[in-house]
Amino acid sequence: MKQNSDYIDIDETASSRKEDHITLAFKSQQDKLLLDRRFHYEPMLSRHIKDEEILHTNWAGYELKLPLWVSSMTGGTEKAKKINFNLARACGKYGFGMGLGSCRSLLFSDEYFDDFNVKHLMEDFPLYANLGIAQVEILAQQGDWSRIETMVSKLRADGLIIHVNPLQEWLQPEGDRFTMAPIDTIRLALENLSMPIIVKEVGQGMGPASLDALMRLPLKAIEFAASGGTNFSTIELFRADEKRRELLEKATHVGHTAQEMVHMLNQLVQQNGAQYKVKDIIISGGVRDFLDSYYLRSISSTHAISGHASGFLKHALIDEQSLDNFIETMSEGLLMSESFLRVRL
Repeated sequence: MKQNSDYIDIDETASSRKEDHITLAFKSQQDKLLLDRRFHYEPMLSRHIKDEEILHTNWAGYELKLPLWVSSMTGGTEKAKKINFNLARACGKYGFGMGLGSCRSLLFSDEYFDDFNVKHLMEDFPLYANLGIAQVEILAQQGDWSRIETMVSKLRADGLIIHVNPLQEWLQPEGDRFTMAPIDTIRLALENLSMPIIVKEVGQGMGPASLDALMRLPLKAIEFAASGGTNFSTIELFRADEKRRELLEKATHVGHTAQEMVHMLNQLVQQNGAQYKVKDIIISGGVRDFLDSYYLRSISSTHAISGHASGFLKHALIDEQSLDNFIETMSEGLLMSESFLRVRL
């Protein structure tokens, strides 16, 4: 666009670009059935937004630069140190939070402590330790809350994620069996631990009665870990023998998608919102890209960020540059979405 008499339109890539357009024209023909019907595309109403401050959000008391969360994945393995360090560095650089993989090994030993000791890389962005509900139940029955307090303190973590995984434990050959309903164990944790607590599932999500029970507790947040993403129950079946896998495979298909959970929670908030203490959520489980993130956060009536596991993990295993490229692409995509997309109601 010419703005003054000194304007000179220098387009050094014009020739090669036009050649590409001709070569790729037929390949680019789109099937109308592949259109993403979740959005109205509104090309007339905005400029290209470059100011990333539009993505900043105050979530659960934390000032985040991107509405993202690294969902808990791994710990206590040979690759965990590289993964956690790459992810924590990226969180500090780009400004969002992270849940560590299971910290169970740190309750009684410091052998793997260095794999998890990453808070110094994250500046003021949230880092949460992580324990399974089975371990919390055992320590609750023993009255040994100090082990959790000590672990979280040594990690300089901002709080604790408790993952609730009855189906995974049932399918796991060496799995634990709960002697208390998880909601009762969580209540005890809230009464006895002096730290913020987030509760999550591990790949099946949860139904409306479970969401309702959790929303009434003074939790820092709830993470969906819905069906459609990394599924730890399925992972356990992959570890089983073929006969057991064949008999139990259908059990891994129960659960709820992230979109279904958003709609359930919206309805619950409409019905019972005055009684709810949880104000922030992490929408995770099958949230694969910036469009999923933008859509699900947009339709949620509860303040939300999006949690991602496998996407971060894949790039963290490669190197820092690969992870940076992934996050920068996510950020650019979110800015594009804010500029030109409107969610269809």
